[in-house]
Amino acid sequence: MKQGLTQIYCGPGKGKTTAVIGLGIRALGNNLKVIMIQFLKNDNTGECKLLKTLEPGFKIFHFEKERGFTWTLTEEEKGELVQEIHMALKFAKKVMDTGECDILILDEILGVLQLGFADVEEITQLIDEKPEFMELVLTGRNLPDEIKERADYVSCIDAVKHPMEQGIRARAGIEF
Repeated sequence: MKQGLTQIYCGPGKGKTTAVIGLGIRALGNNLKVIMIQFLKNDNTGECKLLKTLEPGFKIFHFEKERGFTWTLTEEEKGELVQEIHMALKFAKKVMDTGECDILILDEILGVLQLGFADVEEITQLIDEKPEFMELVLTGRNLPDEIKERADYVSCIDAVKHPMEQGIRARAGIEF
């Protein structure tokens, strides 16, 4: 790719991860290499199971141990999580430095910022140091202004109505 841009999928609606996976599959179909690092998620989802079959063209990475929801973690577990997140960010920087892929997806990185597990400056530095040929894609609910200013694309997915409001739990194959 001659010119890679920075894309952001944000907002309270469902489908941000699904959208970037679709982008990655489209890229893979055009012989581009994709690396996706997922934050605050585990690999026990339908999409992760399928994406593992697309290696080596589409690689997905998790650095965090499987734990409960962030609001149920002890201070010690939060400390471990922060260390794991920083390992993942170092890996993202290494991927950029080596040019290992054409598209680098940092799924739920904005959630990491929202929870205070990383600083905005760490992410803006990644954006600023992105190789010209590489597409960088970030997802999460809340978008800090410093990151929005650096983006080329920003797509906001809104939540108009959600089955959770009716007491319907997340369903395998649909929500995960």
